[in-house]
Amino acid sequence: MRITSQNMITVVPTDENPTKLWGLTTAERVRRIARAASLGVEDQLPVDGAVVLANNAHVFDPGWLKHVAGHPGEVLTLGGVPVVAHCRTAEERALVDAAMREGRPLPAGTSMKAIAHESGVQAINSELRKREQPFALKLEPSTVRAAERASYFGAYKGVTDVLTKYLWPEWALVLTRLAARIGMSPNMVTAIGALLCVVATVAFWYGHYWWGMAAGLVFMVLDTVDGKLARCTITSSKWGDVFDHGIDLVHPPFWWYAWGVGLWAYGRPLAPETFALALWVIIGGYVLQRLIEGAFLQWYGMHIHVWEKLDSDFRLITARRNPNMVILFASMLVARPDLGLVAVAAWTALSLVFHAVRLAQAAWRHRRGNPIRSWLEQAA
Repeated sequence: MRITSQNMITVVPTDENPTKLWGLTTAERVRRIARAASLGVEDQLPVDGAVVLANNAHVFDPGWLKHVAGHPGEVLTLGGVPVVAHCRTAEERALVDAAMREGRPLPAGTSMKAIAHESGVQAINSELRKREQPFALKLEPSTVRAAERASYFGAYKGVTDVLTKYLWPEWALVLTRLAARIGMSPNMVTAIGALLCVVATVAFWYGHYWWGMAAGLVFMVLDTVDGKLARCTITSSKWGDVFDHGIDLVHPPFWWYAWGVGLWAYGRPLAPETFALALWVIIGGYVLQRLIEGAFLQWYGMHIHVWEKLDSDFRLITARRNPNMVILFASMLVARPDLGLVAVAAWTALSLVFHAVRLAQAAWRHRRGNPIRSWLEQAA
C-alpha cells in the first residue's frame, strides 16, 4: 500500500471520546489531520455526497486518513469495527456511522472493501523514509500511553543517523510527553535548542569541550523532540520547518570552526596550515555531500539514503553532525581534541567519496535503462 491523498473530500468525526492523546481529543486530532491533508471537515453528516467517517473511539496514523480519503469504498477496521471509512452513498454512511457508534462490525455483504489492521498491511512513508504498518488503536484511559508511544514512533524517521535511531528515542519520548503536557509548541522547543546550540559553539570556542558537548547533547535531543512534538500534535508549519531545518543546516560548520579555535585555549593547537586544511575538507565536504543529496533527489525523486540498503546503512554513520560528535567525544576520552578534528576531516572526505561514487553508479545504471527505485519499495 502506498499512502496517497485526495482533495475536496469531507471528513466527519463520529461521536465523542473524552480520552485525550497528546492533550487532544480524538475529534480535534482528526480535524487537524484533515486540515493538514487539505481535506474538508464537518461536525455532522452531510445530506449527500461522498464522505470520510472517522471513529472517535480510535486513534490512528495520519497516513490512514490520507489513504482512505483517496480510495472511495475502502474502510479500515480494527477487530472488525470501522475506524476510518470512505463512504460513497447515503446507505454506506448510515451503515458505517451505526457500526462506529455501536462499536460493532459492518453487516455481512457490504459493498465496501475492508482493510483489516490485523492483516499487517504496510505502507511506504517517503517523508519519513521508512516502510511500516501505520498504527491504529482503540483509545481509552488504559491505552493512552501505548497510543502515545505508537504515535511517537510512527512519527520517527526510519533512515537516519545512529544516535537518532538508537540512542535518542526513549529520551526524546519522555521530553515530548512533557512538552505536550505543559503546552509547549514545537517552535518553543526549537528556540530552546537554538540557544543551547549557541552555548555549545561558545564553549567549543574557549576550549570547554565537555561543557560544549553537554549543551550540544541536549540540543541534539531537542532537535528530535521538536519534530516529533509537531507530528504527534499535528502542529507542523512551514515556519517551524524552516526554523528547525535552517538551524540544522547552518550550525555544523560553526561548531567545527569553534572546535578548532578552542584547541589553542585547550593547549593542543593544530598547525595553521593543518587547521585550515581540516576546515576546508570538513566544510567543503559537508556542502558537496548536501549538493549530491539534492542532485539525487532532483534526478530520481527520492533521497539517496533510501536507494539501496547499503545507502540506508551508511546513513547511520555518514559524516553528519551526530556521527561527527561521536568521533569528537572519543577524542576527548583520550584528551586529544586536535586528533578528533583531523579524524572528522578524514571521515568527511571518505563519506564524500562514498556519496559521489553512489551518485555516479545511479547515473550509470539509469543511462543503461535500469530504473532507480528505493529498496523500501522493492521489499514491499
